[in-house]
Amino acid sequence: MKMIAGLGNPGPRYKNTRHNLGFMVLDGVADRLHVALDREKHQGLAAEAVHGGARLILVKPLTFMNLSGACIAETARNKVFEPDDLLVVVDDVNLPLGRLRFRPGGSAGGHNGLKSVIERFGSDAFHRLRLGVGATRPGENLVDHVLSKFAPDEWPEVNAMVVKAVDAVLCWSADGMQTAMNRYNDRG
Repeated sequence: MKMIAGLGNPGPRYKNTRHNLGFMVLDGVADRLHVALDREKHQGLAAEAVHGGARLILVKPLTFMNLSGACIAETARNKVFEPDDLLVVVDDVNLPLGRLRFRPGGSAGGHNGLKSVIERFGSDAFHRLRLGVGATRPGENLVDHVLSKFAPDEWPEVNAMVVKAVDAVLCWSADGMQTAMNRYNDRG
């Protein structure tokens, strides 16, 4: 079984913020696969589906971003046996708005959600799809930036990125990491 986890923060206050882009993509994947993320388990919302011959579990941790690893590690212990079968979808301030980048593993890159997953999952060898939300503006601190809502003029690019990211996640689940990287990693 493969697991796809989208990181974000629960509650209406965080809806449509840069930090909740992982949730937006997971909602899109669930819609595309005609499943509902409505099963509460291991401090998260989950759904199971099949795509491209692969059994999938979709997970949105209900912990806050910095504690996402608890939900993901507990779910993985019960469903996922190899780090390569885990894909974490996460926002990235180091990528321009709209850019996607698959990574087969590595460090948290300063992202506290990924840091939590690495600590609790016990490995950094899981796959991740990073979604560009753009860098902070002059005088803006990082926390304010990632917890800010997208500006009205950014939404066309955000919506296009979410659709592309849903396609990318489904490509990963059906065709594997190398194909997904070749097809969806934006070269800039």
